[in-house]
Amino acid sequence: MLDTCEFLRLVSGDAKLSADVSAAVRDPNNQVFLSAVSFWEIAVKHNLGKLPLPQPPAQFIPQLREQHLIVPLALDEAAVAQLDGLPSLHRDPFDRMLICQARAHDLTLASSDPLIRQYPVKLL
Repeated sequence: MLDTCEFLRLVSGDAKLSADVSAAVRDPNNQVFLSAVSFWEIAVKHNLGKLPLPQPPAQFIPQLREQHLIVPLALDEAAVAQLDGLPSLHRDPFDRMLICQARAHDLTLASSDPLIRQYPVKLL
């Protein structure tokens, strides 16, 4: 599962995307997910004027997600239940929910965020 920054780096061709993440996304044996939480975060930041996009998020995200063969991942109760007992190392609610989803669904989370790396979650 890509975190929001990794998704944006991937679709924009940003050189900051790690070679490991790039290779994992291109590997046809891997199923790559983008959380509805990331969609929400992108939409919020775009609406606040903090994230310019060439199209509205409702068009931009699905189009690029499909172009890169990325599967949408809904937020469900199993993931939200992971919040109970999750250490408060990271204050960003979007990132905390991505951690919860990765844990609930036994997914590897692609993230370069050093705060996320402090959590007990499989990381790439």
